[in-house]
Amino acid sequence: MAEFRVSCFQVEPARVVNGYVVAVSGVPPVLLQQFREAFHLSKRGPVKLLNHHTSAPYLCAGLLPGVPGTPEIDALARQSRYFTHSYVTSPLCSPSRASLLTGRQHVRSGVYPGAFVADNTLGLPREETTLAAILKSKGYETLIAGKWHLGVGLQGEYLPTHFGFDHYLGLPYSHNMCPCYTCFPGPVPCQGNCSVSKVSCPLYSDTTIVEQPVDLLSLTPRLVDTAVTFIDDAASSGTPFFLYFPFLHVHHPQFASEEFAGTSLRGKIGDALREMDWAVGRVVAALDQHGLLSSTLIWFLSDNGPSLRRHERGGCAGPLRCGKGTTWEGGVRVPMFVHWPPQVPPGLSDGLVSALDLLPTVASLVGFNTSGLTLDGVDISPLLWDPSVPSPRQYMAVYPSSPSPEVGPLAVTSGAYKAHFYTMGSDVSDADNYDPMCPGSHPLTPHDPPLLFHLHSDPGERYDLAADPQYSGVLSDLTAWRDEHMNGMTWREPRTVPTDPSAEPCCTSPSCTPFPQCCDCPPSTLTTPSSPDTTPATP
Repeated sequence: MAEFRVSCFQVEPARVVNGYVVAVSGVPPVLLQQFREAFHLSKRGPVKLLNHHTSAPYLCAGLLPGVPGTPEIDALARQSRYFTHSYVTSPLCSPSRASLLTGRQHVRSGVYPGAFVADNTLGLPREETTLAAILKSKGYETLIAGKWHLGVGLQGEYLPTHFGFDHYLGLPYSHNMCPCYTCFPGPVPCQGNCSVSKVSCPLYSDTTIVEQPVDLLSLTPRLVDTAVTFIDDAASSGTPFFLYFPFLHVHHPQFASEEFAGTSLRGKIGDALREMDWAVGRVVAALDQHGLLSSTLIWFLSDNGPSLRRHERGGCAGPLRCGKGTTWEGGVRVPMFVHWPPQVPPGLSDGLVSALDLLPTVASLVGFNTSGLTLDGVDISPLLWDPSVPSPRQYMAVYPSSPSPEVGPLAVTSGAYKAHFYTMGSDVSDADNYDPMCPGSHPLTPHDPPLLFHLHSDPGERYDLAADPQYSGVLSDLTAWRDEHMNGMTWREPRTVPTDPSAEPCCTSPSCTPFPQCCDCPPSTLTTPSSPDTTPATP
């Protein structure tokens, strides 16, 4: 299932899916003045996002009439620059997050195939420069509250505090990669496959496990309290800050505290969305309380499309084709909006953008020189000031869950058009999906000529234009750019493959017995999860 992230920095970026919110607070006034002089800020009034067609995560977040449950996110989106053609580099968690934090295609850092799991011995390479490290070098306090999913290592050497984050509270990977004990108040078991043979989900504070198994029912309120305290402390000291809030919502199995359990007509995923929405509201309220909203950039986005195999518990892709695990629009086109009043006027932009662009854009705002870095992201700040200007990003390569140098990106989009050079399904998009392109039964299939779709008029990718001579130039341009992209791409050896049971996070000792139950701290009285689904967990 897709997750949301919220990132904040002062100026702050917020990002949300499984949920991310990124917040950065504190852009130097002299730089801000230079940007405002370089780009004439739009004075148009707010454009209501309800009038725009959106992809599944947009629908699931409640940004359409009749889709209830997320008033805080909806209100924030209406005050933001909303990007209708936003893409991630991969339809899975770990590679998408690697690209977000580094501004680089995940294959450069070896975050493939698939996602990191509990017993991986490696993680994001330590020499990678992250957004947190950049901001820390500029004097920002940095915090991650939520899901990391970029590795732990045998000695915790790949935890966030080694990548520029001063503090960390959260889980190192998805909560379905551990036994599922309790997701909602009461005796009902969690719904969804979980890794019952692995250690219980660990809750880290910096580099120390403080709870194992984590209490999911109280997790979100604790993450929110940590984020709010972080904002309070930074406001009191006048210190610029970067908050990265990668929610575990709404990845399966869904969970929510007692306050939100059973409150939504949309069932358990609706309850989880309501809790996530409340959390976003608390962060925004904390910023507002300290008068920081005008100096904080909030960047909200998702890491991938919805898990269609979870049916009504996994979200929806709306008009977009397929979902998580695939390179069709439903797997990689995600919601994204940027909030920074009054510097960023609210409204829509159909400019092509990517999660890759967060790092170079924020770096430019805080005056960090990225010339020494090899980046795949571009500075999209012109689109923040004026949505009518052409996007600095012309093309976007879309890689599969398990990429290879020989095949390269399966698809390339220019925002208006998208060419599929290969297609491949994924059972994360439902093994019984009515669309033959979506399930894992659809193998890696080359297309010559590539399939070609006009995304503005055909967002569902249903009408192939490749045979129409009037589009031959479009197809040639997309093909030429892909060839150039592949020739210039560097691939690191895959880092999600090596595993060792002793690498599983353990509160006591990985050599304890009986393993893995002996890792719980304090010793757990919980019994083995009662869910009958024991198939291997998927990211």
